[in-house]
Amino acid sequence: MTAGRAPAGEVWHFSEDPTITGFVPHVAATARQPEAYVWAVDAARCPDYWFPRQCPRAMAWREPGTDPGVADRLLGRRTERVHVIEHGWLRPLLTTTLYAYPFDARDFRPFGTPVHASVAERPVHPLRAPEVLDDLAGLHAAAGIELRVTRDLFGWWAEVVGSGLGFSGIRLRNSPRHRDP
Repeated sequence: MTAGRAPAGEVWHFSEDPTITGFVPHVAATARQPEAYVWAVDAARCPDYWFPRQCPRAMAWREPGTDPGVADRLLGRRTERVHVIEHGWLRPLLTTTLYAYPFDARDFRPFGTPVHASVAERPVHPLRAPEVLDDLAGLHAAAGIELRVTRDLFGWWAEVVGSGLGFSGIRLRNSPRHRDP
């Protein structure tokens, strides 16, 4: 098993609360759909959640067919994946402990096009105690993910969205520099 990632057959939910014993479907405050779910992710999407929960982050990675020159310019030469946060979130990133709650993947179904999460529509209970993740920057380094800290992630984000790179933005509205489209 790779540190900080769900093993085969599992999906994980990340929280800053170490005391959760069961998860009940609910409509998240940031939800774009009206259905109630318990959310979790597989190993490939776990790095998207190696952050304090409310931390705005922009992430991008090379995809097959991405123009290599564009990828080199936005990610860096020989860099496969980049995560960007703003300066105000560096200290919380370095001091936050996360808890990765493991679930049986069979209790969840894929969500999104392309699939970016898994959801359960009934209450679920973790398979065991959560994995403690107390070195979030170290997880990035061990996974070969470049972690960047900037004053304003939106200039880079605007370029990434139309670049052909794979990308994800989470909690972007929490940035004091967020601009509505």
